[in-house]
Amino acid sequence: MSKHKRMRLPNGFGQISEIKSAHLRKPFRAMITVGKNEFGRPIVRPLKPESYFKTYNEAYSALMRYHENPYDLEQDVTVKEIYERWYERKYNAVSSTMSYQNKTQMARAWKYCKSIENLSMRELRVKHIKYCMENGIAEIRGVEKTPDAATKMLIKMLFTQLFGYAIEYDVVQTNYAKDMLMPREVIKEAKEVEHEHIPYTDEEMQIFWDHVDENIIADIVVVQCYSGWRPQELLDLTLANTNITDWSFTGGMKTEAGKDRTVPIHSKIKEIVRRMYEESEKAGVKYLVHRVNKSGTIYPINYRWFLRKYYEFLDQYKISSNHRPHDGRTHFITQAKKYNVDEYAIKRIVGHAISDITERVYTKRDLEWYASEIEKIK
Repeated sequence: MSKHKRMRLPNGFGQISEIKSAHLRKPFRAMITVGKNEFGRPIVRPLKPESYFKTYNEAYSALMRYHENPYDLEQDVTVKEIYERWYERKYNAVSSTMSYQNKTQMARAWKYCKSIENLSMRELRVKHIKYCMENGIAEIRGVEKTPDAATKMLIKMLFTQLFGYAIEYDVVQTNYAKDMLMPREVIKEAKEVEHEHIPYTDEEMQIFWDHVDENIIADIVVVQCYSGWRPQELLDLTLANTNITDWSFTGGMKTEAGKDRTVPIHSKIKEIVRRMYEESEKAGVKYLVHRVNKSGTIYPINYRWFLRKYYEFLDQYKISSNHRPHDGRTHFITQAKKYNVDEYAIKRIVGHAISDITERVYTKRDLEWYASEIEKIK
């Protein structure tokens, strides 16, 4: 048998035909069998979402993949079935690049929609989605909750994508969620929450402290909370800019006031910084913050990796999912004000602009003064 001979599809798997009447870049059309007519002949429909392929073998492979997880376009699929298939493709596929934060947000939004999960997708309308927004109840970290404004916006986003998926597979014809109007006050409140940074509670800080030295995310957050660095600023710190003799590090980004600023290393994080420094130095890594892979190799950390691991940490240890990576900086500022750290010291340390010309231009402060101020934080 020639290795170029086309493989035959099993009975009932569909058809592959070559369109020769037109000059197509992808001339091979794949059709799936969805039933039989009154004469017993197969009823076929184009394979979705893609039905045309460059070669016969590509079309064959696509049909075989489809039948590994068949999707009957004629069946009355439920909202839950659409959600599960959409979720699998969007987040669990090998090629998925969606963030961990987005994945957990959509899963959380779905928890409020269980009352309509067995509804036929073809019967789903705006009134059902609004019911979930107004009356949905979900258990989040052991506490029953109803959707807040941000979650309501996530529910709208979720169903917009579910309808899009269902349209792609010819289950429905209209995306009812896409143009659903949201109350102005909900949109406003959701935006305020989206841009809000919140400090960690005492209980949350204790969780981070409990995992210092064993989890790099805990190390990073604790250092942030006692130094005020933005996440990227902390990840960019080099050994050359970290002084474990006079206990300070120099770095910064984003604004003129924030660049090349020197921050004292608080006594509570000295041992964390020392360990990071010595491990990086020994491994020949120029950056202070690093990670160790399974084989024991040390690498610098990029922001995308940190972001994913940060949200995994929150989820694993049941820390509020409303937190974001910049909250360590907010926590530092909140604590500094609580313990009456000099206002100008706070601004210098976190890189905020100082409008007072006397303080900005004529007043010179040494590292010892900044260190004494930062030590006020307990």
